[in-house]
Amino acid sequence: MVITEIFKSIQGEGTRAGLPCIFVRLTACNLRCTWCDTAYAFHGGKKMSVEEVMARVDELAGLQPVSMRRSASEGGPYKERPAVPLVELTGGEPLLQEEIYPLAEELLAAGYTVMIETSGERFIGRLPKEVIKIVDVKCPDSGEPDTFEMRNLEELTKSDEVKFVLATHRDYEFAREFTREHGLAGRVREVLFSPVFEDPERKWPGLEPRQLAEWILADGLPVRLGLQLHKFIWDPATKGV
Repeated sequence: MVITEIFKSIQGEGTRAGLPCIFVRLTACNLRCTWCDTAYAFHGGKKMSVEEVMARVDELAGLQPVSMRRSASEGGPYKERPAVPLVELTGGEPLLQEEIYPLAEELLAAGYTVMIETSGERFIGRLPKEVIKIVDVKCPDSGEPDTFEMRNLEELTKSDEVKFVLATHRDYEFAREFTREHGLAGRVREVLFSPVFEDPERKWPGLEPRQLAEWILADGLPVRLGLQLHKFIWDPATKGV
Protein backbone atom coordinates (compact mmCIF):
# COMPACT_ATOMS: atom_id res chain seq x y z
CA MET A 1 0.00 0.00 0.00
CA VAL A 2 1.06 3.64 -0.38
CA ILE A 3 1.36 5.61 2.86
CA THR A 4 1.72 9.37 3.27
CA GLU A 5 2.54 9.36 6.99
CA ILE A 6 2.19 7.43 10.24
CA PHE A 7 2.31 9.44 13.45
CA LYS A 8 1.09 9.62 17.05
CA SER A 9 -0.95 12.59 18.19
CA ILE A 10 -4.09 13.62 20.00
CA GLN A 11 -7.34 12.65 18.31
CA GLY A 12 -8.78 15.96 17.14
CA GLU A 13 -12.30 15.06 16.02
CA GLY A 14 -15.33 12.96 16.81
CA THR A 15 -16.43 11.39 20.06
CA ARG A 16 -12.87 10.36 20.94
CA ALA A 17 -11.39 13.85 20.63
CA GLY A 18 -8.60 14.42 23.11
CA LEU A 19 -7.43 10.79 23.31
CA PRO A 20 -3.94 9.68 22.24
CA CYS A 21 -4.14 8.08 18.81
CA ILE A 22 -1.88 6.65 16.12
CA PHE A 23 -2.79 7.84 12.63
CA VAL A 24 -2.08 5.91 9.44
CA ARG A 25 -2.64 8.26 6.50
CA LEU A 26 -2.96 6.51 3.16
CA THR A 27 -2.11 8.28 -0.09
CA ALA A 28 -4.58 9.22 -2.87
CA CYS A 29 -8.14 10.50 -3.00
CA ASN A 30 -10.68 10.44 -5.80
CA LEU A 31 -12.56 13.52 -4.52
CA ARG A 32 -11.47 17.17 -4.51
CA CYS A 33 -13.35 19.00 -1.78
CA THR A 34 -12.98 22.77 -1.96
CA TRP A 35 -11.83 23.04 1.66
CA CYS A 36 -9.59 19.94 1.83
CA ASP A 37 -6.83 20.40 4.41
CA THR A 38 -4.87 17.25 3.49
CA ALA A 39 -4.29 17.77 -0.22
CA TYR A 40 -0.64 16.84 0.37
CA ALA A 41 -1.88 13.24 0.64
CA PHE A 42 -3.23 13.19 -2.92
CA HIS A 43 0.13 12.18 -4.42
CA GLY A 44 3.51 10.77 -3.47
CA GLY A 45 3.78 8.63 -0.37
CA LYS A 46 5.86 5.56 0.38
CA LYS A 47 5.10 1.95 -0.54
CA MET A 48 4.81 -0.19 2.60
CA SER A 49 3.61 -3.71 3.26
CA VAL A 50 0.97 -4.46 5.86
CA GLU A 51 3.74 -5.89 8.02
CA GLU A 52 5.80 -2.70 7.74
CA VAL A 53 2.82 -0.55 8.68
CA MET A 54 2.11 -2.80 11.66
CA ALA A 55 5.73 -2.58 12.79
CA ARG A 56 5.63 1.24 12.71
CA VAL A 57 2.30 1.35 14.56
CA ASP A 58 3.64 -1.03 17.20
CA GLU A 59 6.77 1.09 17.55
CA LEU A 60 4.72 4.23 18.16
CA ALA A 61 2.54 2.30 20.62
CA GLY A 62 5.60 1.12 22.52
CA LEU A 63 5.18 -2.58 21.76
CA GLN A 64 7.92 -5.15 21.32
CA PRO A 65 8.96 -5.91 17.71
CA VAL A 66 6.37 -7.69 15.62
CA SER A 67 8.78 -10.60 15.02
CA MET A 68 8.48 -11.50 18.72
CA ARG A 69 4.69 -11.88 18.57
CA ARG A 70 2.24 -14.15 16.81
CA SER A 71 0.40 -12.58 13.87
CA ALA A 72 -3.29 -12.87 13.15
CA SER A 73 -2.50 -15.20 10.25
CA GLU A 74 -0.74 -17.53 12.70
CA GLY A 75 -3.79 -17.74 14.87
CA GLY A 76 -3.16 -14.76 17.25
CA PRO A 77 -4.07 -13.10 19.43
CA TYR A 78 -1.09 -10.87 20.12
CA LYS A 79 0.56 -11.30 23.48
CA GLU A 80 0.49 -7.66 24.61
CA ARG A 81 -2.17 -5.00 24.98
CA PRO A 82 -1.07 -1.87 23.05
CA ALA A 83 -0.03 1.06 25.24
CA VAL A 84 -1.83 3.39 22.81
CA PRO A 85 -4.88 1.35 21.81
CA LEU A 86 -6.51 3.78 19.37
CA VAL A 87 -5.54 3.72 15.67
CA GLU A 88 -7.21 5.75 12.92
CA LEU A 89 -6.94 4.83 9.25
CA THR A 90 -7.36 7.97 7.18
CA GLY A 91 -6.26 9.67 3.99
CA GLY A 92 -6.69 10.70 1.36
CA GLU A 93 -9.34 8.05 0.96
CA PRO A 94 -8.18 4.84 2.69
CA LEU A 95 -10.76 2.61 0.99
CA LEU A 96 -9.13 3.15 -2.40
CA GLN A 97 -6.38 0.68 -1.45
CA GLU A 98 -7.18 -3.03 -1.23
CA GLU A 99 -4.59 -3.61 1.50
CA ILE A 100 -6.72 -1.63 3.94
CA TYR A 101 -8.76 -4.74 4.70
CA PRO A 102 -5.94 -7.05 5.86
CA LEU A 103 -4.37 -4.11 7.70
CA ALA A 104 -7.59 -3.50 9.62
CA GLU A 105 -7.79 -7.19 10.49
CA GLU A 106 -4.20 -7.29 11.74
CA LEU A 107 -4.71 -4.17 13.87
CA LEU A 108 -7.83 -5.64 15.45
CA ALA A 109 -6.07 -8.93 16.13
CA ALA A 110 -3.28 -6.98 17.82
CA GLY A 111 -5.74 -5.49 20.30
CA TYR A 112 -6.04 -2.02 18.85
CA THR A 113 -9.29 -0.08 18.69
CA VAL A 114 -9.49 0.69 14.98
CA MET A 115 -11.24 3.67 13.42
CA ILE A 116 -11.46 4.60 9.75
CA GLU A 117 -12.34 8.00 8.33
CA THR A 118 -13.82 7.82 4.86
CA SER A 119 -15.47 10.23 2.44
CA GLY A 120 -18.64 8.15 2.23
CA GLU A 121 -18.19 7.67 -1.51
CA ARG A 122 -16.81 4.13 -1.10
CA PHE A 123 -18.80 1.13 0.17
CA ILE A 124 -17.92 0.39 3.80
CA GLY A 125 -19.51 -3.06 3.97
CA ARG A 126 -16.28 -5.01 3.37
CA LEU A 127 -14.62 -3.69 6.52
CA PRO A 128 -14.53 -5.89 9.63
CA LYS A 129 -17.58 -5.16 11.79
CA GLU A 130 -15.34 -4.21 14.72
CA VAL A 131 -13.87 -1.25 12.83
CA ILE A 132 -15.42 2.05 13.95
CA LYS A 133 -16.45 3.92 10.84
CA ILE A 134 -16.50 7.72 10.67
CA VAL A 135 -18.35 8.33 7.43
CA ASP A 136 -18.59 11.73 5.76
CA VAL A 137 -21.59 12.94 3.81
CA LYS A 138 -20.44 15.64 1.41
CA CYS A 139 -22.51 18.84 1.48
CA PRO A 140 -23.29 21.05 -1.56
CA ASP A 141 -20.51 23.58 -1.03
CA SER A 142 -17.84 20.92 -0.63
CA GLY A 143 -17.71 20.79 -4.42
CA GLU A 144 -18.45 17.04 -4.22
CA PRO A 145 -22.21 16.78 -3.62
CA ASP A 146 -24.19 13.65 -4.44
CA THR A 147 -21.18 11.36 -4.00
CA PHE A 148 -22.44 9.53 -0.91
CA GLU A 149 -22.86 5.77 -1.38
CA MET A 150 -26.40 5.26 -0.11
CA ARG A 151 -25.79 1.55 0.61
CA ASN A 152 -23.61 2.73 3.48
CA LEU A 153 -26.69 3.71 5.49
CA GLU A 154 -27.54 0.04 5.98
CA GLU A 155 -23.98 -0.79 7.03
CA LEU A 156 -23.80 1.78 9.83
CA THR A 157 -24.03 0.60 13.43
CA LYS A 158 -24.31 2.14 16.88
CA SER A 159 -20.52 2.12 17.07
CA ASP A 160 -20.14 4.38 14.03
CA GLU A 161 -20.33 8.13 13.41
CA VAL A 162 -21.56 10.24 10.50
CA LYS A 163 -19.89 13.58 9.84
CA PHE A 164 -20.95 16.63 7.85
CA VAL A 165 -18.33 19.33 7.16
CA LEU A 166 -20.20 22.60 6.76
CA ALA A 167 -19.04 25.73 4.95
CA THR A 168 -22.30 27.66 4.60
CA HIS A 169 -25.89 27.84 5.79
CA ARG A 170 -26.87 25.96 2.63
CA ASP A 171 -24.61 23.11 3.80
CA TYR A 172 -26.24 23.25 7.22
CA GLU A 173 -29.73 22.99 5.73
CA PHE A 174 -28.67 20.01 3.63
CA ALA A 175 -27.10 18.25 6.63
CA ARG A 176 -30.13 18.96 8.80
CA GLU A 177 -32.55 17.50 6.27
CA PHE A 178 -30.34 14.48 5.45
CA THR A 179 -30.04 13.72 9.16
CA ARG A 180 -33.79 13.89 9.66
CA GLU A 181 -34.77 12.07 6.46
CA HIS A 182 -32.56 9.07 7.14
CA GLY A 183 -32.95 8.96 10.93
CA LEU A 184 -29.20 9.18 11.44
CA ALA A 185 -29.44 9.92 15.17
CA GLY A 186 -31.03 6.50 15.64
CA ARG A 187 -28.56 4.66 13.42
CA VAL A 188 -25.17 5.70 14.77
CA ARG A 189 -23.33 6.62 17.95
CA GLU A 190 -23.15 10.29 16.98
CA VAL A 191 -23.93 12.68 14.14
CA LEU A 192 -21.20 15.31 13.85
CA PHE A 193 -21.64 18.80 12.39
CA SER A 194 -18.16 20.24 11.86
CA PRO A 195 -17.55 23.83 10.66
CA VAL A 196 -14.92 24.39 7.99
CA PHE A 197 -11.73 25.80 9.53
CA GLU A 198 -10.45 28.85 7.65
CA ASP A 199 -7.46 28.04 5.47
CA PRO A 200 -4.23 29.56 6.89
CA GLU A 201 -3.41 30.84 3.39
CA ARG A 202 -6.95 32.25 2.91
CA LYS A 203 -7.75 29.83 0.08
CA TRP A 204 -11.22 29.37 1.56
CA PRO A 205 -13.17 31.01 4.39
CA GLY A 206 -14.23 29.26 7.54
CA LEU A 207 -17.62 28.92 9.18
CA GLU A 208 -17.81 30.53 12.61
CA PRO A 209 -18.39 27.75 15.20
CA ARG A 210 -20.66 29.99 17.28
CA GLN A 211 -22.90 30.53 14.26
CA LEU A 212 -23.18 26.80 13.66
CA ALA A 213 -23.88 26.20 17.35
CA GLU A 214 -26.72 28.73 17.25
CA TRP A 215 -28.27 27.04 14.19
CA ILE A 216 -28.11 23.65 15.90
CA LEU A 217 -29.70 25.00 19.09
CA ALA A 218 -32.42 26.91 17.22
CA ASP A 219 -33.47 23.76 15.38
CA GLY A 220 -33.08 21.45 18.37
CA LEU A 221 -30.98 18.96 16.41
CA PRO A 222 -29.70 15.80 18.17
CA VAL A 223 -26.18 16.29 16.77
CA ARG A 224 -22.75 17.06 18.17
CA LEU A 225 -20.81 20.19 17.23
CA GLY A 226 -17.39 18.94 16.13
CA LEU A 227 -14.32 21.16 16.25
CA GLN A 228 -10.87 20.18 14.97
CA LEU A 229 -9.11 20.16 18.33
CA HIS A 230 -5.63 19.68 16.87
CA LYS A 231 -5.92 22.98 15.00
CA PHE A 232 -6.36 24.79 18.31
CA ILE A 233 -3.40 23.00 19.89
CA TRP A 234 -0.97 23.34 16.98
CA ASP A 235 -0.71 25.72 14.05
CA PRO A 236 -3.53 24.77 11.63
CA ALA A 237 -1.00 24.25 8.80
CA THR A 238 1.13 21.77 10.79
CA LYS A 239 1.39 18.26 9.33
CA GLY A 240 1.75 15.07 11.32
CA VAL A 241 -0.37 16.15 14.27
